[in-house]
Amino acid sequence: MSVNGSSPVALLSYETLVHAVAGAMGSVTAMTTFFPLDTAKSRLQVDENRKSKSTPVILAEIAQEEGMLALYRGWFPVISSLCCSNFVYFYTFNTLKRLTVTGPQQSRLGKDLLMGIISGAVNVILTTPMWVVNTRLKLQGAKFRNEDLHQSHYKGIFDAFSQIIGNEGVATLWNGMLPSLILVLNPAVQFMFYESMKRGAGKGGRKISSAEIFLIGAVAKAIATTATYPLQTVQAILRFGQYKGDGKGSLMGSLASIFSLLMERIQKHGVLGLYKGLEAKLLQTVLTAALMFVVYEKITAATFKLMGLHRKIKQ
Repeated sequence: MSVNGSSPVALLSYETLVHAVAGAMGSVTAMTTFFPLDTAKSRLQVDENRKSKSTPVILAEIAQEEGMLALYRGWFPVISSLCCSNFVYFYTFNTLKRLTVTGPQQSRLGKDLLMGIISGAVNVILTTPMWVVNTRLKLQGAKFRNEDLHQSHYKGIFDAFSQIIGNEGVATLWNGMLPSLILVLNPAVQFMFYESMKRGAGKGGRKISSAEIFLIGAVAKAIATTATYPLQTVQAILRFGQYKGDGKGSLMGSLASIFSLLMERIQKHGVLGLYKGLEAKLLQTVLTAALMFVVYEKITAATFKLMGLHRKIKQ
């Protein structure tokens, strides 16, 4: 092992770079496969007057009213953001893993959670502007049921950045950042359960199958998504930029805006209104995360084998 766990060189490790690239490629592959489900989820979160609740019905409505290509509207900005986001997350997570590789196995659960939270915070700070832009582009041209929502007119990613900065201020690019920072618990919990279940399945040097990786990734993501979904809805509304609450336009939104949005949702639709779109979200994120982990594990294993390296970090 050329780089020990405590060396600062771990920040520039070839192996860490492989993990980051594999994580990014895995997420792009998985998101592209299940992208229409993400489209349905976004509509249900933002367009609260839409009555249809079943994911297949929502997809059929969008295809009928706006065309089949509408199911993939905003694909490029979403994929670009996701690629950058997962690269940052996997790079940070695996760097921290290398730096904390020593220590008792029993303490790994807490360390996995802490590493996930730190990685998520770094990711949110660096990539929130991209997610704000892709939320706008993804919903551009949508046929809203809520008449209070108005259409935006962006020509592409760079034009969206330019218009948002020119018309709403640079700080708008970080709209929804506060719920996003709170939501670092989502991938943190996901990775904590994923790493824990994977270690359990691989005890004694047992080889873990792709089917097991898929199942482990699905279970981990389902737990994390269900626990944090109300805040994900708030995050989507703030990123869309048409909420008229007190915190609109501030760098990190505000706790008042978050609380106000949650209360408005409950008053209009009951507590279950906080979970509108959860079916589509679970279908999309669980399947996407499961497939992402399979592709990620395959790419890292194949790359290390091709380069004659052994995975030096215990999974």
